[in-house]
Amino acid sequence: MVVLGAGSWGTALAIQFSRAGRPTVLWGRDREQMAAMADARMNQRYLPDAPFPSNLVVEADLDAALSGARDILVVVPSHAFREMLQQISPFCGAGTRIAWATKGFELETGKLPHQVAEDVLGPDVPLAVLSGPTFAKEVGAGLPTAMTVASSDTGFARELAESLSSEAFRAYTSSDISGVEVGGAVKNVLAIGAGISDGLGFGANTRVALINRGLVEMMRLGVALGAQRETFMGLAGMGDLVLTCTDDLSRNRRMGLMLAAGKSVAEAQTEIGQVVEGIQAARAVWQVAHRQGVDMPITEQIYRILYEGQSPSSAVEALMARDLRPEFPLG
Repeated sequence: MVVLGAGSWGTALAIQFSRAGRPTVLWGRDREQMAAMADARMNQRYLPDAPFPSNLVVEADLDAALSGARDILVVVPSHAFREMLQQISPFCGAGTRIAWATKGFELETGKLPHQVAEDVLGPDVPLAVLSGPTFAKEVGAGLPTAMTVASSDTGFARELAESLSSEAFRAYTSSDISGVEVGGAVKNVLAIGAGISDGLGFGANTRVALINRGLVEMMRLGVALGAQRETFMGLAGMGDLVLTCTDDLSRNRRMGLMLAAGKSVAEAQTEIGQVVEGIQAARAVWQVAHRQGVDMPITEQIYRILYEGQSPSSAVEALMARDLRPEFPLG
């Protein structure tokens, strides 16, 4: 397995593949950082308490990392996903299989990651996505974790799940790539909303209402895009949503807390010091929902806070002033 992307999540997944017994190569763009990781046998910047297993190789040269690779896992932010696929495309020969743990719609096109992958790599390369309620720090520490591996190629999904699974890590399989990807994109936006809600002191009732109605929005969008409704009740839907909305390890939730405290998006982003996927995802999800005619009022208000200067308190007022309606409309 070759893991491309040496941030916290790419590093954690590389450690888990290695820990489960699969020889793994971890590649990152920053040669200086990769050299430091190779010397220390850990990612001191992002996961300082997770030493590398002996079968994890650190590589700073992309050509060397991909030489002879059969399975490649891309773990880069959504805005860099297409470029990364274009870089590895020349290495994709017969038998190459591509997976990713990237979450979010492509901003410029509104495409899901698997659609971007099909654009770049063509229809013949087996594809899979990894997603679910997983914090890199806890995976790196070897704490019990479960996630979903989705692919239309059931054999690829099963082999990836088996390669990841160990005594403290369990991977489930799914054929619903679209549903798993929509869940991963929308939950980051809603986690910003949960952070705003808690930062404003609204309490547990509000948090649960936001999570529940946010799940409805996620499901609406996913079904409109061809996903299976039951996927959103699983690890990559409700599971990931609850995790990112309720724990401060979530960068998106922390972003919401800082916005509620009066900080600007730029100030909060600087303080967090890592990519906050929900910022770009809010724009992309809102644009896709608008094109699809899908009602996503919570997502809309988070978008307006991030991009139109709406105050968090005004966003709450707008949501509470909406017309009353049935919880589950007929028809």
